[in-house]
Amino acid sequence: MRSAQQTMALVERSIKRRRRAESRFRWYGRLAVFLGIFFVVVLFANIIGKGYGSFRQSYIRLEVGYDPALVEPDGSASAQSLAQGDYQAVARAALRALFPEVEGRANLKQLDALLSDDAGYALQKRVTNDPGLVGKTESVWVLARDNTDMAMKGRITRAENEEGRPLSDRQLDWIEALKAKGLLELRFNSGFFTNGDSREPEQAGIRGAVAGSLFTLLITLLLSFPIGVAAAIYLEEFAKRSRWTDLIEVNINNLAAVPSIVFGLLGLAVFINIFGLPRSAPLVGGLVLTLMTLPTIIIASRAAIKAVPPSIREAALGIGASSMQVVTHHVLPLALPGMLTGTIIGMARALGETAPLLMIGMVAFVVNVPGGFTDPATALPVQVYLWADSPERAFVERTSGAIMVLLAFLLVMNGAAVFLRQRLERRW
Repeated sequence: MRSAQQTMALVERSIKRRRRAESRFRWYGRLAVFLGIFFVVVLFANIIGKGYGSFRQSYIRLEVGYDPALVEPDGSASAQSLAQGDYQAVARAALRALFPEVEGRANLKQLDALLSDDAGYALQKRVTNDPGLVGKTESVWVLARDNTDMAMKGRITRAENEEGRPLSDRQLDWIEALKAKGLLELRFNSGFFTNGDSREPEQAGIRGAVAGSLFTLLITLLLSFPIGVAAAIYLEEFAKRSRWTDLIEVNINNLAAVPSIVFGLLGLAVFINIFGLPRSAPLVGGLVLTLMTLPTIIIASRAAIKAVPPSIREAALGIGASSMQVVTHHVLPLALPGMLTGTIIGMARALGETAPLLMIGMVAFVVNVPGGFTDPATALPVQVYLWADSPERAFVERTSGAIMVLLAFLLVMNGAAVFLRQRLERRW
């Protein structure tokens, strides 16, 4: 038989091994947390490092002379005549006046390439609003082309081989000359928030995508919240336990794990092919996202209803309240904070979804900002997908900028969920 000392030694060794194991486990947990934070920081640093430049854009200041021969093609001062003027030629003439030594068609073409096509549209808008500018000269800041903007931000430099970069040495010389004279500078890029999509990176904005996302989420909220809450109340408060209710519960839990692209295929087959709803419309997108978010909202709502103490139901029934009164006057108000939290989390997931929207055609190139639920539109995550697939360097910046806006929306929605839970939640 073992002596008491041997037994104590064995116990001490066992305790030491257990403590070492617990210490290792704690360090594994700390390492996992550190790695998670590290990768999140790297991700955000990469996105912000590439995307912050999208909020600033290069502009060139020109002394624009509104030559009547270019502005009024038929010689009349009518609105129709002013709208048909060659304003891009007016902008090019103003830029060429800054470099009178540049000659030859090829060199002039390179010089003109520093200007965005938006310069002509901006001048046309000014003259249309104020016809008195015809024949006069004014100083105007106009948009520079995307490659000019990239050079201003240091993303195109002379360190690259001239044959492999989109700007020649002469163009870089002109950019440096304009910058030295104070005629080329970076300004706040309001067009990034007010413009729709465009093939030209310097003109592309997220307004159309944001509007499409808002219309889609509004449809999703109006349908998914009442249906999800009603389904949760019925299953928890009124439905009798049976094989059918068990089957429904299992299917709801399974639907929460179904890949989102499956809901996109369902929406394509049912809402578009059978019901004939318009493709690439927020209405269809909202219906598809409603199907996708319903399981999440139902599960969260049922959990919130279960968290209401049975004593509240019993007390209400004891003073003569009906089952419907118990639910509407007592259970639902107390469970509402949890329901709202689950709904916001489901909506945040819907905001970031891309695959189901691709299947119903919301990947189309849409320039105009949608004005209603049936207008062609895209969504913010789909806009990120479209820009990421574009070859121009400036679209890399636009992509990261759109991701920053999308993440800001997601952080706001998740922050609202946390705020509502802490503000409205009751503890018993």
